[in-house]
Amino acid sequence: MRAAGPVTPQARASRSRASQSRPSQSRPSQARPSRAKAAARPSVAAGQRSLLFISLLVMVSTLVVLGLVMVLSASAVVSIKHSGNAWSEFNRQARSAAAGLVLMFVAIRIDYHHWRTLAVPAVVGSLMALALLAVPGLGINQNNATRWLDIGVISFQPSEVAKLALLFFAADFLSRPRRDVRNARSTLVPVLACTALFAVLIMLQPHFGNTLILGVIALTMLFWAGTPIRLLSATAFVGVSLAGLVVWSTAWRRQRLLSVFDPWSDPGGDSFQLLQSLHAITVGGIRGTGIGDGLAKWGFVPFAHSDFIFAVIAEELGILGAGAVILLYLGIGVVGSVVAVRAPDRLGMLLAAGITTWIFAQASLNLGSVMGLLPTVGVTLPLVSHGGTSLVMMMVTAGILLNVARQTRRSDR
Repeated sequence: MRAAGPVTPQARASRSRASQSRPSQSRPSQARPSRAKAAARPSVAAGQRSLLFISLLVMVSTLVVLGLVMVLSASAVVSIKHSGNAWSEFNRQARSAAAGLVLMFVAIRIDYHHWRTLAVPAVVGSLMALALLAVPGLGINQNNATRWLDIGVISFQPSEVAKLALLFFAADFLSRPRRDVRNARSTLVPVLACTALFAVLIMLQPHFGNTLILGVIALTMLFWAGTPIRLLSATAFVGVSLAGLVVWSTAWRRQRLLSVFDPWSDPGGDSFQLLQSLHAITVGGIRGTGIGDGLAKWGFVPFAHSDFIFAVIAEELGILGAGAVILLYLGIGVVGSVVAVRAPDRLGMLLAAGITTWIFAQASLNLGSVMGLLPTVGVTLPLVSHGGTSLVMMMVTAGILLNVARQTRRSDR
């Protein structure tokens, strides 16, 4: 054996360089796949966000454009009767759509986190607007209901604004940190108290349909927030019982409910609108009579351009057109739910879930009424029916949902 001599500084430096060079040769082969995978993930996430965003934008835009076309077709007769101008109702809807379009794109650009600052002011303002309906000269009475508030410059429907206010309040309140969703006193009671205040004022108009939608929005957001099922079940049972009591204790509401089971019991009274709607749907057949060629709007179906516009769609576009409308609402429900699941935080999840529930629940109530599956509750078909306040509010909420969709996270997280 050869005795080891002293290690010179040159030898130590040589060994150090050799030891550093060996691992560095193996690193590229190990690190390259992980770097490639990391580089691919942002593009995948961006693609998923773009798909959700574009899908929602296309579906919402399609419904708005279809609504303008069908309102023009369905309202011409009513416009001539009231103003002598066949375009008057369409012009009002077009102005509302233009305003809604601007506000929708503003909402798309605003980070949804900023909306939580409007939660309390929106609730207070909506409650005041609903209370002002009782002031003579401010509330507009139409068809035995006072639902429109005239403040000189504009007139609007406060109950539509109230739905957005409840949405903001519930999303902000339930997304606060350290909020114990299992404690009914700290979560369930405040949200239901706010909902009850709105419901009482809206029922004084009266507007049973919007009251139902408020309740569905509140319960759905509580569910997404993680409220125990037993508490939600008990709350839903109480709500359904109260709704049933209201319906059964009012003669005309009770008759509307019974007419669903036997429309021919009063064909010239409470069942007239439903029977005419079903007739229009049947006449449309598979392909429809063609846009503008339907007869339902000629006084056969009351409120053909607003609450019962789906009957005109089914008559003039047939089952194919009516089915496409239903699929669009189903698509918004599915994509909106995906956006809620992939939202970057709790606030985004609750906003997306509440907005999706609002659109889907209102569409379901309207379609169910027009097709005789549910009693007539007097709510518009979202984004389609004639109604300026409803259209603008729906487009604003769609913009908020689209903003959440732009910020969704990857599905693999």
